[in-house]
Amino acid sequence: MRIRIVDAFTDRPFSGNPAGVLLLDAFPDDAWLRNVAKEVNHAETAFAHPLPAGGEADWALRWFTPVAEVAMCGHATLATAHVLHSTRAHKGPVRFATRSGVLIATPQPDGSLTLDFPTAPLTPVPVPDGVAEALGAEPVSAFDTGPQVGDLLLELADEKTVLGLAPDLRSLGRFSERGIIATARAEDPATGHDYVSRCFFPNIGIDEDPVTGSAHTALAPFWSERLGSPDLTGLQASPRSGHVRTGLRGDRTLLSGRAVTVIDGELLA
Repeated sequence: MRIRIVDAFTDRPFSGNPAGVLLLDAFPDDAWLRNVAKEVNHAETAFAHPLPAGGEADWALRWFTPVAEVAMCGHATLATAHVLHSTRAHKGPVRFATRSGVLIATPQPDGSLTLDFPTAPLTPVPVPDGVAEALGAEPVSAFDTGPQVGDLLLELADEKTVLGLAPDLRSLGRFSERGIIATARAEDPATGHDYVSRCFFPNIGIDEDPVTGSAHTALAPFWSERLGSPDLTGLQASPRSGHVRTGLRGDRTLLSGRAVTVIDGELLA
C-alpha cells in the first residue's frame, strides 16, 4: 500500500511537522497500526479510510505516535487532507470522523487548508511547584487546557525566553497528561507572527513537537483575548519551525496552513 510522509504547516520540504499518511480500505488491528507508527517514527502517523456516502463524515481518521494513540492531532489531519486533495481522492471540504468528533478540512483558493477543531477550554491554575526548574524559566501564568489537549500551557516573559528553553524533559513530564506548551507574545509582530510557542510532550514519546495544531486550539483563545483579535498567526519555534494561522470562532478554532509531500513510497509489511 502507499505510504506518504508529509510536512505540515509549511510550504517547503524539511520544515514544519512531518506525518506519515496511509489511506486504507478499513482499519487493520491496533497492533499493526502501532507497529507502522513506530516504524515511521514521526510525531504522528495518520490512518484513514473512506466511509459510506450519506453519513456525517466522509473518512474515518486515527492518529498514532510511536508509543500511543492520541485523541487529537492537527498536523497529521492537515497532512491527510493534503494527500486526499493532491491525489484527487476527495474534492472540496472533507469531514473526518475522529475520537474528537467530526473535524472538517477545507481547501482554500491560495492552496492552504483550514481545519475546524474544537476550542480548548482554558482554566487558570497555580504554577506548579518545580515546573520552573524543569522548564528552565519562570512562568508568568499557567492554564489547564482540558482533556482533549491534555497540556499545561505556560506563559513566559518574552519571546527570547521561549526560544532559549532547554528543559529537563524527564522532570517536565510529571506536570500534565501530555506535556507543556510554552508561549509568549511576539517581540515584533512585523516579522509575521503575533505569538510564539514551543511544545514538549515527553509522556507520548515526543521530546519537542515541531508544529502542533492541537496546541493552537488553546493558544488561539489565550492570545486572542490578550491581543484583542480573533485572527492571529502563531510561530512554533522548534528547530524545524512552522506557522499556524488561527481563527477563534467561539467553541471552534480554525487552524490554517500548507503542507508538502516529501516521500511517496510503498509499505510492504
